[in-house]
Amino acid sequence: MGAEGFWDDQAAAARVSAEHAALARRLEEFNTLDSDIGDLAELEELAADDESIAAEVEEQRAAIEGRLAALEEARLFAGDYDAGDAVVTVNAGAGGTDSQDWAEMLLRMLLRWAEARGMKVELNEASAGEEAGLKSATFTAAGENAYGLFSAEKGVHRLVRISPFDSAARRHTAFAGVEVAPLVDDAIEVEIEPDDLQIDTYRASGAGGQHVNKTDSAVRITHRPSGIVVQCQNERSQSANKDTAMRMLRAKLVEREEQRRREEIAKEKGEAQDVGWGSQIRSYVLHPYTMVKDHRTGVEIGNVQGVLDGDLDALIRAELLRRSGVAANGDAG
Repeated sequence: MGAEGFWDDQAAAARVSAEHAALARRLEEFNTLDSDIGDLAELEELAADDESIAAEVEEQRAAIEGRLAALEEARLFAGDYDAGDAVVTVNAGAGGTDSQDWAEMLLRMLLRWAEARGMKVELNEASAGEEAGLKSATFTAAGENAYGLFSAEKGVHRLVRISPFDSAARRHTAFAGVEVAPLVDDAIEVEIEPDDLQIDTYRASGAGGQHVNKTDSAVRITHRPSGIVVQCQNERSQSANKDTAMRMLRAKLVEREEQRRREEIAKEKGEAQDVGWGSQIRSYVLHPYTMVKDHRTGVEIGNVQGVLDGDLDALIRAELLRRSGVAANGDAG
């Protein structure tokens, strides 16, 4: 940053400055934690002779363990795009109205978790179901390690419950898929031929629509070679929606290439290939018992409502540890 001409390229300088700030913050967290652990050791020695401060020691230890867990989690993000923002899409799967309702529940869960983590989220598009719920929805999540964190949620989520849409009150199984792509900046080159794009406009409607039934401001872009479709309807103008949709398309093309690269590496290593977002990763059972089970890590959580309300940290951390080859600590409660 002190080199001559560093600020000549404003965009590149801004990226380096942001990286510097993030690393400086991480280093400060580490140094402060190191110091606080030293103080805790001294307090524990005092507590051995003075029971009146035992409660204070326990409180400080719990706080330090939480900060240490956060630092341990941060070291798991080694991918090229892990530190950046994410484009997240939820799609209803097989199961009709139940799956569309489940897609809306899943969207709420992910949004609540992201907001609790301090991320800035923006709903770009939501297509309402015929009777209830959502056919699909896409949002962007901006924050530290947003893509790395959300990538742990990529796959098919399965819900088992007594259907509120079945007059006979029978048990139904519903599916919804989560796709996650890195929101790349303009410095990342993504080749998109204009002739490969089909651009359609339509009237915004439902969740995310700023001008419901007034203007054809919503934009849908189809990338013919890959079959990828993106749409945006939350911006105030057609041009703004188009710009956002193009960023989403670039993100999905980058993720598609990354997935291809991961599969090639796995093939060379002789490992079983991850089938991507089409794999069932987790089950949420509300009947005949209540349990959330992640099929990748084996982590089980009995408080299903807590998970549906956005308490995903234990599930996501276990998956990140699994990917890094570090063993997780069994059940999450």
